[in-house]
Amino acid sequence: MSISIPSEEPPFDLNGWRSRIPLCRKLVMMHNCSQTPQCDYTRMAAERYLESWNTAGMDWDAWTDEVAAARHEFARLINADPDEVAVSTSVSEATGSLVSGLPQDGRRKIVTTGAEFPGVAHTLVAHTRYGLELSWVPLQPDGTIRLEDYDDVIDDDTLLVSATHAFYQSGYVQDIAAIAAKAHAHGAMVYVDAYQTAGVVPIDVKAMGIDFLATGNLKWLFGIPGVAFIYVKRDLTERLHPALTGWFGRTDAFAFNPRLLDWHPTAQRLETGTWPVAAAYVARAGLQIIRQVGVGNIRSWTQRLSAQLIEGGRARGLRLYGTDDVERKTPVCAFVCPGDSHRAETLMKKADVMVSARGSVIRLAPHFYNTPEEVEIALDRLADVYASPELAASTPRP
Repeated sequence: MSISIPSEEPPFDLNGWRSRIPLCRKLVMMHNCSQTPQCDYTRMAAERYLESWNTAGMDWDAWTDEVAAARHEFARLINADPDEVAVSTSVSEATGSLVSGLPQDGRRKIVTTGAEFPGVAHTLVAHTRYGLELSWVPLQPDGTIRLEDYDDVIDDDTLLVSATHAFYQSGYVQDIAAIAAKAHAHGAMVYVDAYQTAGVVPIDVKAMGIDFLATGNLKWLFGIPGVAFIYVKRDLTERLHPALTGWFGRTDAFAFNPRLLDWHPTAQRLETGTWPVAAAYVARAGLQIIRQVGVGNIRSWTQRLSAQLIEGGRARGLRLYGTDDVERKTPVCAFVCPGDSHRAETLMKKADVMVSARGSVIRLAPHFYNTPEEVEIALDRLADVYASPELAASTPRP
């Protein structure tokens, strides 16, 4: 099937943004599903924290305000209220806090899928030791998930449906609103890992019927490791009593009463220890970049680049893993690797093209700052690496 590739320019200043990303001058960066590059805006945010630390020594009033501002910026991204958002250090920690606090109302089943990222899936599996039971929606061989397969596992015993917004390996985007409707019909709640979609796919937690959502910032959101956010629908807050907790999850973090386990009245009850302040500075700046460019604009431009990747990969004999429908995927285009994918990633880096290996595929993942010319360069380099004797001598990953 031939894919139509629009030729229009993006509705933002592409060259202006590229001038603010230093690595654009020497690398082709197609690894945004793993880590976005540094921008002058995010660097200035990090330096603001370092300057505060250096001049004030300890400035918790300012740091608290910055964390609150980051919480507010994330809430805007997903159409939530700031008091529905908690700050965490990773999606794994956020998932642990949430699952440990789920209501004990007789329901024991958690439904998840074969597309779940291990950071979430392993946390769910670990909680089966406390009596929870897991049911799995299968991942299809083509890297997609069939919506109708949820009907086979969601029932009146289901407590939570954990549905990743997009499969990290193929980029396939699930219909979260439809999944939420199925879950709610049985009285179950819905948890969404949006790490692979936040910033490049529009998210409206209210319109989509999402009960809980978490994501970090180091991928599409121009942040760094060490910070994550979790959304809790306000009506469900009082039902959560997490065992994975800490002093920042209290009504008054500075009460210093070791015997009193009182829960913060907002989503902040899912917070644990001291905030990752430095990472929150950068996270806020990264979120502001996304807001300035606009998620809708990012979506349309990256779909154009993805269509070019799919068509160009096909022309070069590369085998796509996942759907070729750009409406049903993130910008990720995963091409099956004939050898060791991590070796291929290293060879691509030597050719000044940053990509991301996952299992048996190499992912090319353009963001709004990437150009059609870079797409062609990345595809040429990947075709060369896949045909190289050095890769042929390596063992393909399963």
